[in-house]
Amino acid sequence: MQYTPSYVAPAQLQARTLFGNVMWLVALTAGCFALGCYAGRNLSPGWSIVWWIAGFACLIGLNFARRASSGVSIALLVLMGLFLGLGLGPVVTYYSTTSPRAVWQAAGATALFIAGCGSFGYATRRDLSALGRISFFALLGLIVAGIILIFVHIPGADLAYSIFGLLIFAGLTMFDFQRLRRSQDAASAPFIAASIFLDALNVFLFFLRLFGGRD
Repeated sequence: MQYTPSYVAPAQLQARTLFGNVMWLVALTAGCFALGCYAGRNLSPGWSIVWWIAGFACLIGLNFARRASSGVSIALLVLMGLFLGLGLGPVVTYYSTTSPRAVWQAAGATALFIAGCGSFGYATRRDLSALGRISFFALLGLIVAGIILIFVHIPGADLAYSIFGLLIFAGLTMFDFQRLRRSQDAASAPFIAASIFLDALNVFLFFLRLFGGRD
């Protein structure tokens, strides 16, 4: 069955508009994150944890506010990026001081990683819902493993942790970009942007562990 352009064009235009809005929000959040990293570069560990928790509180609030008000959703998204930047400011500063090359390598690798996985997820016609669920539960397992590794030293565990983390977020990135392509709700743009930003942030941190550990 063939569809006339009059039916296809509006859907294509809506998808392009949503994609543009989401990418703009991701860029805005990344900019706020960078600002937060600079402002929080000398924070104590205690304050870093406080801002980190505040960032995730904004994410939880965004999940509830996305249907209520687009303005509130965007404000929470921006604050999430800023607060997470404040929380991670000392970490990024540490790597920038001790291994500046690792920071640039991690940033470049992250851009290529997100572009590759995101392009595949956006373009593929295969349903990636199962991959998204598997990746989510694998992420929960990785979090538990990370807590265990705080107290137990296992040779080579840090490398394996980072590699498995990248594999998990490859699946989550593909799923989030497919969700972006399939979504027809403009109000979902801030929440999808938050998901993609968190994908990129975690990928950056995993690459930072890999490249920083080699110096």
